[in-house]
Amino acid sequence: MLQISLWKRLVIWGLVLLGLAFALPNAFYTRVEGHNDAVLEIEALGSTAEREAIAGAWPTWMPSSLVNLGLDLRGGAHLLAEVQVEDVYAARMNSIWQEVLAALREERATVGNIRRQDSPPDELRVSIGNAEAMPRALELVRALARPVVSLTGVGSTDIEVAGEGNDIIVTLSEAERIATDDRTMQQTLEIIRRRVDEAGTREPTIQRQGADRVLIQVPGLGTAQELKDLIGKTALLTFHPVVSRTTDPTTQAGPRQLVYPSQDEEGVRYVLEETPVVTGEELSNAQPSFDQNGLPAVNFTFDVSGARKFCQYTGDNVGQPFAIVLDAEVISAPRINEQICGGSGIITGNFTIESSTELAVLLRAGALPAELTYVQERTVGPELGQDSIDAGKIASIVAFIGVLVFMALSYGWFGMLANVALVLNVGLIFGLLSMIGATLTLPGIAGIVLTIGMAVDANVLVFERIREELKSGRGPARAIELGYEKALSAILDANITTFITAVILFVMGSGPVRGFSVTLGLGIITSVFTAIFVTRLMIVMWFERRKPKNLEV
Repeated sequence: MLQISLWKRLVIWGLVLLGLAFALPNAFYTRVEGHNDAVLEIEALGSTAEREAIAGAWPTWMPSSLVNLGLDLRGGAHLLAEVQVEDVYAARMNSIWQEVLAALREERATVGNIRRQDSPPDELRVSIGNAEAMPRALELVRALARPVVSLTGVGSTDIEVAGEGNDIIVTLSEAERIATDDRTMQQTLEIIRRRVDEAGTREPTIQRQGADRVLIQVPGLGTAQELKDLIGKTALLTFHPVVSRTTDPTTQAGPRQLVYPSQDEEGVRYVLEETPVVTGEELSNAQPSFDQNGLPAVNFTFDVSGARKFCQYTGDNVGQPFAIVLDAEVISAPRINEQICGGSGIITGNFTIESSTELAVLLRAGALPAELTYVQERTVGPELGQDSIDAGKIASIVAFIGVLVFMALSYGWFGMLANVALVLNVGLIFGLLSMIGATLTLPGIAGIVLTIGMAVDANVLVFERIREELKSGRGPARAIELGYEKALSAILDANITTFITAVILFVMGSGPVRGFSVTLGLGIITSVFTAIFVTRLMIVMWFERRKPKNLEV
């Protein structure tokens, strides 16, 4: 037991040094944070003397990962948004209408004229000219039904079709509504995450809450309004056939039509067909660029499906205008001079370099599938966050000193060795937090404080066992050996059960609970490592050097 081979000693001290190296940047938080930001700016925007100077403030060969500070420590913006999932139903009905129209056109001689009627957003109503052909029409439309792609919708189809006089009524099935709502929430979460990530914010928290709400927390952001500006834009790009162009402000949209203003031409309005030819969902890429006049613009590229649709439409409508619409404004309405099959294009307008870059980011992230309604917003000031940090520091220092004093008074020199291991333990916790890029919150600080108290448990068990062995007449070397052997199972059992609890808290919890569970779980790992390996190694090294005849613990 007291014979620890050289390679084991090297591994133990190597792991300790590695953990402390990753923890070190947190002692120079502001300097390293500036270094990291400057490196990212150099990669994205190029090198300048100022950026190089800031980047050079921290050695490149040293680890530069930091423990990210959560909203309650750093300050920032908090939003709770409600997703209007019903908005997706209308878009879905527009998509189904194209399929229904194509299916019925093949039987136009039988069903007669085909016309879409006004209906609620979640319903598609199509009239046919020949009521006697209704059974055949219903058969054609029902053939369009597809299985619901979800675990709860096994065996169900996505649409329900009924006939009423000359009208075919199509609605989404209940199973498809549930699946659509879930997909909408997942897509909303992903798009918000992309937009926030592309803006370069640190460690945002983006989580689903309940059936239709999303929690968004971004540490370090100035106000909740900035966060709303970042994620609130829909960036919905669509291409519509143009019905007419007018300067009459009283122009009203006809059935299945839209009236949108021009972005560049004051007072000009365009009447467009409601159903778009292609949407931004079929974009594969968008990048800021410059047009032929050297003005900021945005290049875009369609995916295979979008390129095919655009190619077919432009081929069928040479000589006709079409409108490029962004967030309910017509950016431009060029005339189609020839079939366009390249699958790419350019958006020009009154852009600045910043606005073209922002638009490209939003287009790459994709359009929000439904409108967001903000039901709660809060800005946490950096002063409040600093107060939390200061309070956490005081609590940690008080707990730390209390444990150090207790161990030194209770176990003498062995207690001092355990105190050294405790200091290393805290450093290893921060090293692990930095390595995995974890976010430290106020409950996370509570987890570290709790770990400080729990970290010496293993040493207490070992030292008490050594005392018992010494009282029974064992020699120093044998007492230390048996102390570790007999205490090992109790140490592992106690820490494994606590670690299981931390895992359950992480899996089942969210937000602050997860922050607590992360620091608690990592603290358990480092505590076991320092107690079983580091403290023992220090005792063995001391014993080899001093070779005491008697031992007092």
